Parts: sequence; C-alpha cells; structure tokens
Amino acid sequence: MAESAAEPITNLYVHVPFCARKCNYCAFYSEASSGELIERYVGALIRELERVAADLRPRTIFFGGGTPSILNLRQWERIFRAMERLQLSGVTEWTVECNPATVSLDKAKLLRSGGVNRISMGVQSFNEALLDRLGRVHSRQMVYDSYDILRQAGFDNVNLDLMFAIPGQTLEVWRETLAEAVALGSEHLASYEVIYEEDTPLYDQLQAGKFQVDEDLACAMYEELVEHTAKAGYHQYEVANFARGRAPDPQASTCSIPSRACLHNVNYWRGGSFYGLGPSATTYVRGVRTKNGSNTQHYCEQLEQGRHPVESREELAPLARAGETAAFGLRMVAGWPFEQFRQVTGYDLRSEWAEDMTQLAQQGRGRILPDRFQLSREGLRFADAAAQLFLR
Repeated sequence: MAESAAEPITNLYVHVPFCARKCNYCAFYSEASSGELIERYVGALIRELERVAADLRPRTIFFGGGTPSILNLRQWERIFRAMERLQLSGVTEWTVECNPATVSLDKAKLLRSGGVNRISMGVQSFNEALLDRLGRVHSRQMVYDSYDILRQAGFDNVNLDLMFAIPGQTLEVWRETLAEAVALGSEHLASYEVIYEEDTPLYDQLQAGKFQVDEDLACAMYEELVEHTAKAGYHQYEVANFARGRAPDPQASTCSIPSRACLHNVNYWRGGSFYGLGPSATTYVRGVRTKNGSNTQHYCEQLEQGRHPVESREELAPLARAGETAAFGLRMVAGWPFEQFRQVTGYDLRSEWAEDMTQLAQQGRGRILPDRFQLSREGLRFADAAAQLFLR
C-alpha cells in the first residue's frame, strides 16, 4: 500500500508564479514579474515551508513556474538559508526550471552551490520565427549561451524542453530543432505537443481562423521525435520524456528507468505523494488533494496572517485513487507491473480493469504481458485517451 501516516513525504514541488512576459500558449498560473510582489512571495513561501517541514524529508525538489530563474541572487539565498534551517536540503534530485533569458553565471553558480543539481531549460524551439509566434522572451543564441553557462557552473544534469506542432512549424524545421537539441548533448529531453488552452492568445488565434491544427503532421512529428532521440542514445521512458543513462531492462520485475530520468516526475506517474507550495500549487498527500488559490497577493496575505492558502480539498475514495494512479502510470513506457500496482494501490489491474486492458489490446494500443500491462507505441501517442478508460 501507499505510505503510512508516520512516514514523511519525500517529494516537494514549489510554484514560482512570475515571468518576464506571459507566453502565448501558457495556461499555467503566472504573471509578469514585479519586484515588490516577488519579495513578499519569497517571505510567504518560507512561511509555507515552515508549516510543512515537519512532514517533509525531500528526496526530490522541483521549482517550476512561471520562471523560477527570475528570482534574484538575494531571493535565492533567502530560500536556501530557510531550506537548510528546516533541514530540507541535501536531496537526491533538485530541479529548477530556467528560461534561457534569465541565466547568468553568478546565478547558475549560486544555484549549484545551494544544492540544485538539475536544470530544466525551456527552449521550445531554435527557430526565431517560431519563438516569436510562441511569445518567448529568449532568442536562439541565448539557448547556446545559457547552456554553456550551466555547464561552466558545474551542472551535469540538464533537461531541454521542446515543443512540436507549433503553428507554422514544418516537419523539416522540427527535424532541424531535434538535430540542434541532440547536438547540445543534454542528459534529458522533454517534448510536448502544443495544447490550445482557453484564455491564451494562441487559442484565440485558432478560434479566429489564423491557422488550422494538422493532426497528421503532429503524429508525424511525434514519430520523428521517438526515432530521432533513440538514434541519438536517449531512452524514452514516458510519453514525452527521453533520458540518457543505462537502458531500462524491459524484463525487470519493477519499472526500471534510465539513470538520467526525472525522479520527481516519476513519482507523479507512480501515484506518489508530494507537497506543492506556492500560488495555485497542488498537494497530494496520503490520498487527499488540496490546492492553493491562484492569486499571489492573496497567497501572501493568507500566510502573513498565519493562515493556510488552501482553496480546495478533495479526498478520493480508494478505487478512484487507484484508477487515477493507473491512468497516470500508463504514460510510462514500461506500463504498470501488476505486482507493483497492487503494492501501491491495494488493487489488482487484472480484476478491476480487465475489460479496459482487453479493449486497448484489441485496438492495438496496449499489450497484456504475463507480469504487466503497457501501452503500445500507438497507445502512448494517445495516452490521454487510454487513461480515461482507467478512471473510476
């Protein structure tokens, strides 16, 4: 079964809701940065850390956003001092998301000395016209400069985020992007198809008929991604994630992953608990999901007044929780080993979800093996549709 009430939580997510400018596709809660509010946010975040520290022994920490690298040196120093005082540092994997426009050598060295050992850099594209279309604040050259700075500062675990099916992006341009990304030699690549979320400029452009979605082209780009990364020595371990390191053993009784896989994200996909701090962040601890309000001003006020900034709380019934865990876990290439799923959830996939697995297998989108169920290559491409079947 999942962790007992006595065991501290080992995974921490921190949402930094500030950006230099909001990107045209982004539906995450974030806002253009303001110096005074960022100062208040850092103070409030430290208060929230103090509230949960007794139940935290982090193995992984992930600062996401927004743009965490927008925090200045003094603000990072405050956070590091607080983490050390609360005995939350010294983790196995500590990731910070960076925008190539906000990386300096001083900041990179400070992050590294503070215990951060993994950087996730939002590249999205090497094509200037597409970067402009997405509303990114960085240029192609900034990617190269920032990557060199990170290496110089001692980072030996770097992820590059890429996007495909961007309006105006051809298959040839996508191939060039993949070639440039692979040539940089990062330890990890994550690549996502553009999603058109309401209340974003890109969605409005789609609705206005400025461009059309080409699903066949998106599928061809995904195939190119899988093939190109494999040839370059990356191992696909999740729908959109590719890592270097030893190749996973497909016959292993548990789900082995390449050594440079993102351990923080693997915890999500395996249904593990985590604390989420910051405005709009979600916490999932021992079957209870809570969410902080999506308002930085209100978040700061609540914590300054000694209150919790939680906006909603949901406790899933055991079967619903197991179904959600099944759905998330199927995003991993290894699928779900039956025994591991039973240990995590207390349920057996072969009884409660037998019909769903059979349906996917008959469609060619899944495989029922003696020890596990996993999605096929086509099934992974449409993992979200497969996941819907497993929700209860």
